Amino acid sequence: MNEAGDFNILILLVAGLSLATVLIKAGLSRTSVPSMVGFLLLGTGLRLAHNRFGFLEGHSLGVLNFLAQIGLFVLLFKVGLESKLAKLLGQLRQASLLWAANVVLTWVISFFAAQYLPGVGRITALVLATALTATSVGVTISVWQEAGALDTRLGSLLVDVAELDDISAVVLMAVLFAVLPVLHGGTGEGGLGGLMLSTVGWLLVKFTLFVALCVLFSAYVGQPLAAWFRRLAGSPGPMLMITGLALMISALAGMLGFSLAVGAFLAGLMFSRDPATLEMETSFFPLHDFFAPFFFIGLGFDIDPASLGGTVGLGLGLTAVAVAGKFLANGLPLRLNSSAGDAALMGISMIPRAEIAMVIVQQGRRLGDWAVSSQVYGAMVMVSLVSCILAPPLVRGMLRRRPPRE
Repeated sequence: MNEAGDFNILILLVAGLSLATVLIKAGLSRTSVPSMVGFLLLGTGLRLAHNRFGFLEGHSLGVLNFLAQIGLFVLLFKVGLESKLAKLLGQLRQASLLWAANVVLTWVISFFAAQYLPGVGRITALVLATALTATSVGVTISVWQEAGALDTRLGSLLVDVAELDDISAVVLMAVLFAVLPVLHGGTGEGGLGGLMLSTVGWLLVKFTLFVALCVLFSAYVGQPLAAWFRRLAGSPGPMLMITGLALMISALAGMLGFSLAVGAFLAGLMFSRDPATLEMETSFFPLHDFFAPFFFIGLGFDIDPASLGGTVGLGLGLTAVAVAGKFLANGLPLRLNSSAGDAALMGISMIPRAEIAMVIVQQGRRLGDWAVSSQVYGAMVMVSLVSCILAPPLVRGMLRRRPPRE
């Protein structure tokens, strides 16, 4: 087939996938199953069809990967934009102890437990432990809203801790992927300890400088620039210009070695300080709704069908680790000053893993089998699917039996 024919097939494919994501989102909106589950399965189905018929050429795969990367950007930019830095700083006093205990305990439980699973070594366990510290609380928030419990003390604490989880997971991701090549590459002349120290030290210097520039930009440039954008172009022009600038910041972060995801999140945090920008956020939703599904489609497409046979057992074991980690890490500290029912409800509500957890595992997969094998990658997709499907009905049942009162 000629190049024009290949291009037309690619256009049809992208258009078909876009329409499919709308139908999937509309269909799953009537259930408690998040739409990302459907997008992941759509990507897996696309991979199976490609393996059977071979209709995707190299440039087509490149375009799909590009769309997936833009999807990654809009996902993390939206997370940062909705985090609202000032609000997060105010949350630290109330949620810091539970958040710190949650992250540390989840990481420790996941790291040591994961190494007992087949095919999971120390480096892979580091990736999994970091990924499993993240929480996709958006999966269960709708259930709390439905029960009228989100404005209670426990509901507010749930949202605060989960948002702080996202920030710490992004920071841990930046450190993790600076350290992993050093662990894989050997000790060198200065020994492993010295090499690790210099690598982490250099990363912290770059990260501190980058964050400082972001803070200065946000404090002195961001709001005047956003105001100029609003004067220059009518809706949705200002939000498109802000998104373009955020994409440039993300690319710069990637060039500095922090990854596109870290840059997108920080860019979102930068603009979250401007109330006028947040009021324009609805202009960003069409971009998000178009591109974000391609990230999950890409995740599903990256699953190797040949590895599925060894994925189920590993996936069940990793799911058990993921569930136990968050349940214990949130439930045990909260039990010290709350009832057993509240502790269990918090623990189960924090179980789902989706966007940020899968971003971390995907970045590890891109490093190669030495970091994340195809079996481990498929198992982590299974964790995401199972945790996001099972948690909402469990939380709904608990809220019906014993809703929080405060």
